[in-house]
Amino acid sequence: MDICPRLVEAMTEERRKDKRVSANLQAKWDGMSGAYEARLDDISLSGCFINTAGRVDVNDIVSLEIKLPSGEWFSLRGEVRSYQPGIGFGMVFTFLTEDEELVVKELIESHS
Repeated sequence: MDICPRLVEAMTEERRKDKRVSANLQAKWDGMSGAYEARLDDISLSGCFINTAGRVDVNDIVSLEIKLPSGEWFSLRGEVRSYQPGIGFGMVFTFLTEDEELVVKELIESHS
């Protein structure tokens, strides 16, 4: 029996330790396969989901830029944890500095 990847993700939601909020922000990312336009679908202190047609592999390290509500671009790096072809990928923020963590917290608060 095939199960929709988004359903599996929803069923495992309780495993997440950090609150995840919908964001719908313009983004762009770049990794081993190139640079792509995207949308940030949701975000938590530990990671996010990126809607994109670009292809990644699980465990790839990607650079992500998010267009903040202020219009400024905010850069993060992280590791791909899940990939859904034609939909996007989930990533964890494995390299957050204190300043980056503060901006992510503010972004989560503004979308709560």
